Amino acid sequence: MRYLFCLFLLLSTAAFARNDSTLTLVFMGDIMGHDAQIEGARISNADRYDFKSCFQYIRDDIESADIAIANLEVTLAGAPYRGYPSFSSPDTLVDALQYAGIDAVVMANNHCLDRRRKGLIRTCDILDEKGMPRTGVFKNADDRNKHNPLIIASKGFRLAILNYTYGTNGIPVQSPNIVNQLDTALMARDIAKARSKGVDEIVMCLHWGLEYQTKANGTQRDLAHWLQNKGVRIIIGSHPHVLQPMEMTKDHQPTLVAYSMGNFISNQRPAPRDGAALLFVTLSKEMGLTRVKNASYQLTWVYRDEKGEKMAYYVLPAQRYKDADWLQNSACERLNAFIDEAHGILKHNKGVHERCFQQPTEPLKGLTIVSRKLRVPVELKVPN
Repeated sequence: MRYLFCLFLLLSTAAFARNDSTLTLVFMGDIMGHDAQIEGARISNADRYDFKSCFQYIRDDIESADIAIANLEVTLAGAPYRGYPSFSSPDTLVDALQYAGIDAVVMANNHCLDRRRKGLIRTCDILDEKGMPRTGVFKNADDRNKHNPLIIASKGFRLAILNYTYGTNGIPVQSPNIVNQLDTALMARDIAKARSKGVDEIVMCLHWGLEYQTKANGTQRDLAHWLQNKGVRIIIGSHPHVLQPMEMTKDHQPTLVAYSMGNFISNQRPAPRDGAALLFVTLSKEMGLTRVKNASYQLTWVYRDEKGEKMAYYVLPAQRYKDADWLQNSACERLNAFIDEAHGILKHNKGVHERCFQQPTEPLKGLTIVSRKLRVPVELKVPN
């Protein structure tokens, strides 16, 4: 009898351990591909490109989370490779994003139709071939049904990722292509569809707001309020190319809004467009109830290192490298100025604070690919 009681106690404890768990998400700013970035990734003078070194100093931070999601604001339309105003980056950019630990991308933004119908289709195909989960932009209705919402399962959590844009720079969507637009009727239907999949949380990624404005406007706030009333508790914004404040309520069921994450990587240099933030969000599940437990940010900054006639680009954890003695003096000054600017913007945050940081342990050097950290597998679920 005592043996049976002990066995019951062990099984009960194991059951509670399985039911009480946490999941960490990380979101980042816009991934851009300007001309100088493309040229900087070129291998010698060949038509081969490697972007992995851009992320070698930030990948450990990204991989510290269970799931990483980014806004891909370029097409993969093939050559000729160009930046603004009609972006098309080499396919190997996706390899670099996977190297950096990014698990999925959202695609609905104002540049997703830069290379029109063929560019949209090829971008979707390349992401699928390389195993990069995606949502927001679709080849046709069947493709949308398959990838909208994007369902991600990890560590006992099921998340639905939804993605919409305010527009496509005036370029019309050609049938049968579909780009998710900011339309509350459409969004309400998609939210209902996501809930029918039995998800724990819905993550809403929105391309909205005004470029280069460091404060959210009334339209952003109104839409965020509408989504919160629909039960959406995580809202991540992009498009302004600068940071905007982040807000987390302290309710029984907290909600989180990050109005703009800034430029994760780009060639934009006017302050404060040369930096961004990683936003870490921890979800908890206790006795089957999921909630947004906490959120914190980590500043990132794009360092441009001159290599002869071209630039090399590195995304740096800003606080960790602000006093690095190997940075060029002008770069060090600008990095510290960005930190001050970002703090000036994010001092208006509510409930979202800066993460602790560590000093750098190594100077800038050539890319050395090390084995990836062991991560909990992320299972991508295709909706029925």
